[in-house]
Amino acid sequence: MSLPPLVDPVAALGDTENLRTARHQRLVGLGPEGQRRIAAARVAVIGAGGLGSPVVLALVAAGVGDLVIFDDDEVDVSNLQRQIMHRRQDVGAPKVDSAVRVASELSMTRVHPRRVRLTPANAADLLTGADLVLDGTDAFDSREIVAAACEKLGVPLVWGTVQEFAGQVTVFWSDPPAGTPAVCLHDLYPPGSEAPACSAVGVLGPLCMQVGALMAAEAIKLITGIGRPLLGRIALLDALAGTQRDVPLRASKATDAAARRDVIAEVDEPGDAVVLDVREADELARGALPGIVHVPLKTAVADAFDLADEFDGRRVVVVCQVGARARVAAAALREAGADVAVLRGGMDGWMRRHPQEQKQEQHA
Repeated sequence: MSLPPLVDPVAALGDTENLRTARHQRLVGLGPEGQRRIAAARVAVIGAGGLGSPVVLALVAAGVGDLVIFDDDEVDVSNLQRQIMHRRQDVGAPKVDSAVRVASELSMTRVHPRRVRLTPANAADLLTGADLVLDGTDAFDSREIVAAACEKLGVPLVWGTVQEFAGQVTVFWSDPPAGTPAVCLHDLYPPGSEAPACSAVGVLGPLCMQVGALMAAEAIKLITGIGRPLLGRIALLDALAGTQRDVPLRASKATDAAARRDVIAEVDEPGDAVVLDVREADELARGALPGIVHVPLKTAVADAFDLADEFDGRRVVVVCQVGARARVAAAALREAGADVAVLRGGMDGWMRRHPQEQKQEQHA
């Protein structure tokens, strides 16, 4: 279901901008008026890295009026594998400088660089005035800060994440139009969740571009009121399988975050639950819990309803290497009716909590 346009259109575009955006304006549903809405939008992008780079490039090319970019980091040579906005000559320079440069080369978008880190104390003030926010950070504490500020301001948050070969994209909005349920970050991830950085687990460079492009498309849909935004759904991308699907994301009916019933829980220990390991077969050699049921992620998602029937109401704890893939599988299993949780931090987290187990395996 489409939502009302988020932004009122500017009165008119200049001749050059009309020519530059002609292919947009020919799109049925978007048209000249939609392009004028894009030109009127003020969009905040958090992070100018792996996801922020394609987001910035796509939104600048689309003709967004004002783009406020927050990033206090500098370009490192290791960024160039996936952060496509930066160049070799940018190493050591502020990441936001790259955004200013590419914007001037692509369109008339006004870029407002902000070399500042968002904190619980400043985030809401710094984001005030944005029509919507896109979060491309990779630390969960940063994501919680951004989400809390957006919830306070009532602005939509386009949210994406990439770890290893898996990506997720959704829209959170605490104050959507009447008749549309609110969905927030803690409806998906409980407070204090762990999210290992890509420096620890790796990330496939092209997947960053795919997820970032999808985030930018969601922003344009919200600005112009076209299509069906990912509010109440989460898109799951699997680069290894070459698939993209979405599963429903239900809003919690509880106001107390500790009492949210629809959140996929994280546990430190599986206890007597069925342990479903969704890693690939060759990863099991890095360590596995005893008595696992091994079903690779692609199969687990595709056969979620069959697995839920097989588990027959028993509690299931899903595990992968760091937790990202486990949450994708858990979302599919929960939608199929299974009672699921994920192992906090995956096998890496479990080994950190049980260093003696790692030592025993090394001496085995």
